[in-house]
Amino acid sequence: MKPFSVLSSILFLFTVPASLPAQEKPNLVFLLTDDQTIYSLGCYGNDDVQTPQIDQLAADGMIFDRHYNTTAICMASRASIFTGLFEYRNGCNFEHGNLLRKKWEKSYPVLLRKAGYRTAIAGKIGIEVADEPEGKGVLPEGDFDRWGAGPGQTNYETKKNKSMAAYAEEYPHSTLSYGAFGRDFIAEAAADNVPFCLSISFKAPHMPATPDPQFASIYEGKTFKKPENYGREHGGHFSLQSRQGRQYARFEEWGYKDNYDEVMATYHQQIYAVDVAVGMIREAIAKAGVEGDTVIIFTSDNGFLCGSHGYGSKVLPYEEASRAPMIVYLPGHENSGKGMRSEALTGNIDFYPTMLELADLEVPKGIDGKSLLPLYDNPTASTHDQLPLMNVWGPKAVHSFGVVTADWKYVYWPYEEGSFEATEELYFIREDALELKNELNNPAFSSELEEMRQRYDAEVKSWQTKAVPYHNYAPFGKLFERD
Repeated sequence: MKPFSVLSSILFLFTVPASLPAQEKPNLVFLLTDDQTIYSLGCYGNDDVQTPQIDQLAADGMIFDRHYNTTAICMASRASIFTGLFEYRNGCNFEHGNLLRKKWEKSYPVLLRKAGYRTAIAGKIGIEVADEPEGKGVLPEGDFDRWGAGPGQTNYETKKNKSMAAYAEEYPHSTLSYGAFGRDFIAEAAADNVPFCLSISFKAPHMPATPDPQFASIYEGKTFKKPENYGREHGGHFSLQSRQGRQYARFEEWGYKDNYDEVMATYHQQIYAVDVAVGMIREAIAKAGVEGDTVIIFTSDNGFLCGSHGYGSKVLPYEEASRAPMIVYLPGHENSGKGMRSEALTGNIDFYPTMLELADLEVPKGIDGKSLLPLYDNPTASTHDQLPLMNVWGPKAVHSFGVVTADWKYVYWPYEEGSFEATEELYFIREDALELKNELNNPAFSSELEEMRQRYDAEVKSWQTKAVPYHNYAPFGKLFERD
């Protein structure tokens, strides 16, 4: 069988059963969860959870330990995934506006379909498409060959998701319905011997917590180890601005303070169902005889704080909110199956060029993402020197901009009305991944602080020169300037 042309330089072949003719391009399966914290999987070191299917995917492929969502909220993160562009360049987020069609027309599902891929999506697509900045947004249903997605947050009850109603009787909870949708689409596309791109956007484990009751016994009565940065006592060094949004209140409102074990049992039960769905999809790939032809990517649209530092939810630039699990499996690659991990900086903008390169398509110039394939070749390599972390959603006080490198993170909080002052934070995350100490005033790191300020200033300049001229993104280029 011929190697896929785009991967011939890294010298690996895919194998398929002799009964199937060789494909020139790989199938692509992109699996996205919603609000999944980095420590929710066994393969990321959590012995309290059961995630055998995802752990096996990690063992077969490669784990990426420094994967960031450059905007840690679902709508903007998904727009970045689709386009390979930072939020201020794709122009899409709550309170700002929909993704414009001219951006959507260059998204990975549209480009792959034009190139002959059969495409499908199910679950929470998270975006709508509009022709003009103030235009009405619509779901891009007509741009997929098979549609199982829905508007807004969708619903955990399958019957309430119009596009998934056919699965409601057998799979009343939506998580497994998406596994069934993927199973059926894979079987159909493989039978027709066409390359396919399947995107599944699980609603789980997004709040309100609604686990599949059939898995209630998995964590019944379970006690969960708390992360070492759990609790308000480990968040006093964070900015006052970070405490003004719902993330701070939800530490108590959502039960992390007083009912941690029960809350986390429910949370992990939802992820267990995702794990079962991943198993359904992998079984379908194997049954269809295309296992050697099918690349799988697994990640989340953002992380989740789950009580770390005394916060709940996401949005903030801290590790538990902005980082997320990420696994890539390239069957037949010489590095697959070796349990390898990469500590390179990666971002949600990187899936876009990766999938286009795998499909042997030209990657549009000027995007923000970089292909993950060189890192799969060499897990010790790097692609990004730094990544921006941004939030321009919610209360003004919680708007922030920052930059992260292999060793450091710098965050700037511009809000300074009333009793607030513009605030800086600096973390030596290479040694302090739990962000327990703000090193801003540590004289031993004065040169590192200056370097990170310069890196931050460069990111602000990029915002000023590249932000879309609509949806109120331009003013932040001025707001985020350091005094």
